[in-house]
Amino acid sequence: MAFANSLEEIQEEVSCPLCLDFLREPVTIHCGHNFCGSCIRQRWEHLEDIFPCPVCLYHCADGNVKVNVQLCHISDAVRQHFTRRQTKKEQEEKLLCERHNEAVDRFCEEDLELLCPQCRDSPDHQYHRLVSLERAEVSQRKKLKRRMDFLKRQIEIAEMNESEQVSIYLQEFRNLEKWGKELQLELEEFHFFLRKEQVEANARLFKSEKNVQDKLTRNKNHLLSHIDTLKSLLAEMVEKQFLTDQNLLASIKSIYSRYAEIPSPTVISYELKKESCTLPPHYFSLHRMISTFEEDLILDLETAHPDLLISEDRKSVIYKANLQDFLDNPQTFTPYPAVLSCQGFDGGRHFWRVEVRGTGEWFLGVCKESFCRNTLMAPTPHNGCWPFEQSRRTSCISDKELVVRVGVFLDYELGELSFYNMNSRLFLYKFTDTFTERLMPYFSIGPSSSTLSISIVMEE
Repeated sequence: MAFANSLEEIQEEVSCPLCLDFLREPVTIHCGHNFCGSCIRQRWEHLEDIFPCPVCLYHCADGNVKVNVQLCHISDAVRQHFTRRQTKKEQEEKLLCERHNEAVDRFCEEDLELLCPQCRDSPDHQYHRLVSLERAEVSQRKKLKRRMDFLKRQIEIAEMNESEQVSIYLQEFRNLEKWGKELQLELEEFHFFLRKEQVEANARLFKSEKNVQDKLTRNKNHLLSHIDTLKSLLAEMVEKQFLTDQNLLASIKSIYSRYAEIPSPTVISYELKKESCTLPPHYFSLHRMISTFEEDLILDLETAHPDLLISEDRKSVIYKANLQDFLDNPQTFTPYPAVLSCQGFDGGRHFWRVEVRGTGEWFLGVCKESFCRNTLMAPTPHNGCWPFEQSRRTSCISDKELVVRVGVFLDYELGELSFYNMNSRLFLYKFTDTFTERLMPYFSIGPSSSTLSISIVMEE
């Protein structure tokens, strides 16, 4: 088998690249390639000054060729060997045409069929390329080898994909562990909030209890003082009954005056307030917003700043300075590295979630569809853009570990644009305005944020 392969390689070396047959009167040109003398002269017949090599296009200064005598001998020897081998092979086993029962001597390269003299003269193969069996064998072996190489590459790719699937599985497993830890942290935070709420509620109840006790004590003292005043007046009235008539009449006015001037007892009113545990609204409403209003956004390449690199799935963006030429496109952001999503909203409620990795400045929000993108004005609500800005800079944690997830909620009719920290489920910021035209989700990365990436993600 190895000897046969060696013979085939030798046959390739002594074959003319132009006629694909054995070299006849072989000549060597300046670049080192060999051709049949008649083939190369025919190729250069109408050329002047520069004569390109048909194989490598090397420009030969003249049309002179050098007869390669040694190669001529080798070619003749190989041709004789293959002729003898072919003759022997034909003698041992002759392929016969199934239709005409004649020996085949040609091969149709279009229909890939062996042909006898009658077959090749038929109209079915009138304009087809017919070659000798020797030449067809060499050509088809080359094609077969190319296809074998292609299949090998496909197997390598499949094996790589299999390895990649294992890596994806391991990554998903790590994600599950990470999500479990995040859930544990969230539950601990929730428990901490409940304990804190319990302590604060108990403190409020204790304060209310002390306040009520103080008021009850003061009311009791006021009533006791009032009772003492009434008893004193009653005792004085009892004494007046034993006075003589004139003395009673003389003092009766003062008794009645004091009776009329007795003030009502001062009673301090109080109202107990029932304590209740009130959880922050995002513990309930955020999950409902995600499940009800979440949008699957993709980035709009037409609006991307020239220094922003968008991923193939159009879900992620990173900053790469001088990435491409500056394009004259009115849809493209030119002064600020920003990009919009393909989806816009002119009503309703919409929620989308963004994952930011690395350090640097980043901006999220919405802008009007008519927002001027080729201007030096900073994006603000006054000119039709509502961006929420954040900056992350640290030297203690690696860039890959810096991951923050932000939820954006748009209530078009209510005129509210809210931002939430999805890691801690905490409210971050809110814009309140009146929206009158179509709004486009807005993403921007600061020029100093070389390690930062923004990705649009969906709820797991």
